[in-house]
Amino acid sequence: MATFQITEMNDMAEVRELTIPLRAAWSVTRNHRANRAISEIKKHVSQHMKKTEDEKVWIDEEINKIIWARGAQKPPRKIKVVCTREEGFNILEVKLMEE
Repeated sequence: MATFQITEMNDMAEVRELTIPLRAAWSVTRNHRANRAISEIKKHVSQHMKKTEDEKVWIDEEINKIIWARGAQKPPRKIKVVCTREEGFNILEVKLMEE
């Protein structure tokens, strides 16, 4: 089960910290695991941020590098991200959580 926490909610932006499990990526063939992990991130963010039809999910390059760091066959089991929705824009930004 994923955990999330609303860290900031003001007039301009909604920000949530999410821990996204990527276990579904391991249910496909080895060569497609990293692609499936990216799809799982988009799916999870869409559900938890209540994405509307006109919004798009934008994934930061750092997340992409971490998913693909060990190749297509061995993505991480879970990843911590920060999701941001700014008012007036139709984009959900997904960035890596700074530890």
